[in-house]
Amino acid sequence: MKKFTFFLLVFPYFLVFSQDQTPNEGRLINIIYGANFTKDEAQFPGASIFSKDDERQVQFEHQGADLWCDIAVFYSKENRLRAIGNVRLQQGDSIEMNSGKMDYNGNTKLARAWQNVDLSDGKMTLTTDTLYFNREKQQSFYNSGGKVVDSANVLTSKIGTYFMELKKVQFQDSVHIDNPEYTIDSKQLDYYRLSKNAYMYGPSTIVGKEYEIYCERGFYDTKIEQGYGVKNTTINYNNRIIEGDSVYFDKASSFASATNNIIVTDTINKGVIRAHYAEVFKEKDSVFATRRAVSISLVQQDSLYMHGDTLMVTGKPEARILRAFHNAKFYKTDLSGKCDSIHFDEKTGITQLITNPILWSVDNQMTGDSIHLISNLETEKLDSLKVINNAFIIALDTISQTGYDQAKGKDLFGKFIENELKIIDLVKNTEVIYYVYNDQQELIGINKAICSKIRLLMENSDIEDITFYTNPDGDIFPEGELPEESRKLKGFIWRGEERIMGKDDIFDEDDNNLQLVKIRGIEEEMNIDAEESERSGLPIVPNNSDSKSNNKKALKPKRPTVQKVKTGF
Repeated sequence: MKKFTFFLLVFPYFLVFSQDQTPNEGRLINIIYGANFTKDEAQFPGASIFSKDDERQVQFEHQGADLWCDIAVFYSKENRLRAIGNVRLQQGDSIEMNSGKMDYNGNTKLARAWQNVDLSDGKMTLTTDTLYFNREKQQSFYNSGGKVVDSANVLTSKIGTYFMELKKVQFQDSVHIDNPEYTIDSKQLDYYRLSKNAYMYGPSTIVGKEYEIYCERGFYDTKIEQGYGVKNTTINYNNRIIEGDSVYFDKASSFASATNNIIVTDTINKGVIRAHYAEVFKEKDSVFATRRAVSISLVQQDSLYMHGDTLMVTGKPEARILRAFHNAKFYKTDLSGKCDSIHFDEKTGITQLITNPILWSVDNQMTGDSIHLISNLETEKLDSLKVINNAFIIALDTISQTGYDQAKGKDLFGKFIENELKIIDLVKNTEVIYYVYNDQQELIGINKAICSKIRLLMENSDIEDITFYTNPDGDIFPEGELPEESRKLKGFIWRGEERIMGKDDIFDEDDNNLQLVKIRGIEEEMNIDAEESERSGLPIVPNNSDSKSNNKKALKPKRPTVQKVKTGF
């Protein structure tokens, strides 16, 4: 008799309300099960109050969604209700929301749930203290802190919006992803539930077991730990720090690459590579760089700049090998040179200039078939110099500014003392021409001689003393007695106009006129939903609202408005 009496009271009441509200037909909240019914006009004027019985909870239905609760305060004329106690909202087969309390407006299809709220779609669970659910736009929103858990990650933030049709959660303010393999912290992050792809905006940090990434706009596939950054990106990767306009990273292949304005820093050897394209292979411990590539290292408190069309660095930290090939050049304050390719071995301390090499030691020009610079492995200072085959050294006479001091031989061996070339030995078939002056800087004559070996002692890049060994043959000629054509040794070629005078001279016209690749996503806005659909191969359902949640401007969702009802519960 109890249930029969209840339906006699409620059902006619509901019919009268439906007839009076014809304009809203189809949008009305329907009572499925009311159980116990009462009214309290003093506290809830115009409201019907329903409470569960011993068999089941109160149940309502509205446009494809069912709601259960222990107590409901139902304002039928306003088409809204407040649900209290063990509240559950079920939409379709997948969306379920549970809470302690909920306000629901049937006209706007807006719900506000609070007290231990959780929302699930079968694959993901969102928990928070207060959640706003817009059923019209199929969006839910929180701004008091929330957590999302799926099969791969645990995500938390202060503000979050779940776009149900897109299956995307947009996190803002103190965003954190916790995964057994890595963590992510970001100011703002879009997370696609199906693909597990994350798009980051604002300062963001990814910390894995063997890497750390910072960027201010980027993408990350959380399943395979692969991604890229396109704004202020830095990767700390196997003792190397990679910076660039666009940086790509893939854990599985132990590979990273960067494009435009790149800096790759060797944190152990303190070397730096700058370029506009670079690749880093962790397993091979190697770097490949091109497009205005330059290596910068410190030699005796002086920076050494080395350039080539392509740079390669390979080997473990204690045995690095640097190769610069095709149009290779280098510069430091008192030493510069160029050739087809340069090979530097950290383990032996030997730098080889290969194919048509030329070296300038301050004002002295040196050429030969091959040139080697040898460093002291203990002090890491320049120790010695070798010019193998057809060694030739030329320097402009600093007083007359017209003649040239010259020496040649089969091979040349030089010795550096405190980074200055002090001793030069020329051996086998040596010849020399140099200008001799008295203390008053007056020309005495031009010395021209041959012998088996010559030693030059240098001071401030000038010849201070010459020693001839084994059957020297020559003389000092007055200037007027030595014809111009006899003042140059065979093979003489002065290349002073090619001398590299500063670090910018290592680059040619093509390097300086290089057009940088345009990086997508740095300047222009992008349709991230379309980008995600293309990347993941999954269809992205357009949002049926007019919100612009799929681009850069759409990353600040507005809080839905839900009409509040004051009750005594």
